[in-house]
Amino acid sequence: MSAPRAVAASIIHRVMGGHSLNRLLPTALDATDEAQRPLCQELVYGTLREWPYLTAICQGFLAKPLRRKDQDVMALLCVGIYELERLNTPAHAVVSETVNAARSLKKSWATGMINGVLRSFQRATTPANTLSVAEQRALPTWLHNQLTAEYGDGIEQIALAARTRPPMALRVNRQSALRADYLKTLTTAGVSASACLSTEDGVVLDRPMDVMTVPGFLDGAASVQDSSAQHVAHIMSPQPGERILDACAAPGGKACHLLELQPALEELIAADVSAPRLQRVLENSARLGITLTTTVADASALPDALLANPFDAILADVPCSATGVIRRNPDIKILRQPEDIDGFAGQQLAILQGLWPALKVDGRLLYVTCSLLQAENDDVIARFAASGGGVVIEPLHLPEGLARQYGWQTLPDPDGGDGLYFSLLRKATE
Repeated sequence: MSAPRAVAASIIHRVMGGHSLNRLLPTALDATDEAQRPLCQELVYGTLREWPYLTAICQGFLAKPLRRKDQDVMALLCVGIYELERLNTPAHAVVSETVNAARSLKKSWATGMINGVLRSFQRATTPANTLSVAEQRALPTWLHNQLTAEYGDGIEQIALAARTRPPMALRVNRQSALRADYLKTLTTAGVSASACLSTEDGVVLDRPMDVMTVPGFLDGAASVQDSSAQHVAHIMSPQPGERILDACAAPGGKACHLLELQPALEELIAADVSAPRLQRVLENSARLGITLTTTVADASALPDALLANPFDAILADVPCSATGVIRRNPDIKILRQPEDIDGFAGQQLAILQGLWPALKVDGRLLYVTCSLLQAENDDVIARFAASGGGVVIEPLHLPEGLARQYGWQTLPDPDGGDGLYFSLLRKATE
């Protein structure tokens, strides 16, 4: 088994090469001793959340930039500095184990340099170089500048949330129990939690725990779902006898919530472009005792079978830059580039155009992103509404967040929910 710090550096190095953390992590963790996996995962997530800050610190202590082929050493240095600064590991152990990890990476030549940088960091009372505001806030410069332009002083909360662990929120299945009763169940089991103030079914645990050990989880009493995401089903307001399409449904949390709120729907179809991801929808619905229909479909080009019988309501939780959920996907700080945003916006507009013919007259479509960027949110809605088709933008107001011109935006909160955008559209004419 490989040392956790070497594995963490290897994972981050592959992210630097363009690989997705979600795809890398499960296999990579198998290479570490089971007892060391929590540390390895913490080093990976923590280092990536702090990446722009840590790389700036490292560069201040290096006599010259590392070569392209030695970026795994940069990853290891950042892992070491993160552990020194944020974890409770004794400093001497961090330095020793990080130096040893260089040998595991077959970079023995770097042991002296790594030892020197980490010890210099320990002695320094201020960073060896002057960090920019973006680096101090651990955000890529382009993203920091864009978010500052759009949110002003709100950037401080956004940046802080992006570098902290998200709270663990649950959604109580109201078909199984009332929230107050479920909170009593948690208390009896010795799990400290409180009601989420912004949602009707939400519960926030004081400390995250393995989902399989959450009381009642396996019996369908609750699901893990961010508190901002819990607004979706309530905005949709499903009614008895309606047919609803969740067009980008995997892994199924929002589709299941719709049926928990309104079990008397005529039908809920959960569609997704990925058949393997739809399997997660089936697993979640089975655990919750919910019946829905799944189908593989591209939301931007629906099959005739979905167009033939228009829906009362459609949920479009579209692919996006995920800039509102960086804390859950910290590789975004490396992978996401400014030129990606136009591509997402084009895809989002195509999805709206593909779904609109499947909506009944006077039906409603809820557009949702986990982006903070206007280019993917209000701008997409403005372009879609301007294209005709009887698009009416309905007013929205949630107990948290900010009104936008064409919708509502929640901001990522270190102690609360993620950053999501919602726009509710009604079809006035064909």
